[in-house]
Amino acid sequence: MGVFVFLPLVLPLSAWPVARLAEVRLHPRTATRLLTAVAVVMAVCSTLCLALLMVVGTAQLPGNPLPDGWSDPQVRAAVPHDGIAGRAAIPALCLVAAACGRTLWLHRRVTRGARRALAGLPGVTVAVLPDSEPYAYALPGEPGRVVVTTALLDGLSSAERRALFAHERAHLAARHHRHLLAVHLAARANPFLRPLRTAVVYTAERWADEEAARAVGDRRTVARAIGKAALLSRATPAATLAALAAAGPVPRRVAALLGPAPTARTWPPAGTAVGLAAWGAAVGTLASLMSSANSAVTLFLVLHAATPL
Repeated sequence: MGVFVFLPLVLPLSAWPVARLAEVRLHPRTATRLLTAVAVVMAVCSTLCLALLMVVGTAQLPGNPLPDGWSDPQVRAAVPHDGIAGRAAIPALCLVAAACGRTLWLHRRVTRGARRALAGLPGVTVAVLPDSEPYAYALPGEPGRVVVTTALLDGLSSAERRALFAHERAHLAARHHRHLLAVHLAARANPFLRPLRTAVVYTAERWADEEAARAVGDRRTVARAIGKAALLSRATPAATLAALAAAGPVPRRVAALLGPAPTARTWPPAGTAVGLAAWGAAVGTLASLMSSANSAVTLFLVLHAATPL
């Protein structure tokens, strides 16, 4: 196993180049799916790495409930610097579990609170709130609902309102809340994945922007709607799904809508900068998977051999 057990902790650095390039070179739909998959796989691998290290560290602590054979020299030899790495992995894994648990709890609390607040309102897919604070968001569920306040609608023209509703419906149709929750959990599991979380927040919004532009048929109308909504919405209330995701850099989104529509590709060409970065991220992800699998299988065999019958 050796030093390979530590690779999943640092291999997320290999995904940083593709995170920035994917924002501007790939279709938002492709970028969102690619970056989410890379982030989730690397987060799982790094968490497994910590778990393996924790097993070695916990087995050496006095009074632990694990078999005595798990603290034998043969087991400790499977992890370099086992005394330091094993013990350091214990609080690290506890922090990961606490951070991910808090994120899931927050998501569940916000979603449930929003659903309870809208339970008595008419309308199946759209809920208009008589609120003086302008904001709008997509509330996932069965069925999903678009929530918007009268203050925001009053500041938009009829065409811009259609663009706003098309944007929020695109979030629901593509289930962007799952992508956002996944990358938030990944960033909690490994701080090196935070650039991917930031990128997915932006590309998910861009994906919804492009779907709204296609539904409305006018990219400039969607750009105006986004710009006006950003100017009107000084602050989003805490009891919305914005507790997990922001709207992304609005000036960049508007500038992208004022340009030509992005070309949809399933994978970037290998000869381009984003293609090289994407292949680099793919290689890093594969290496992380292989390192984690090798470490898990090796440690399992070592622990099995050290376990008394």
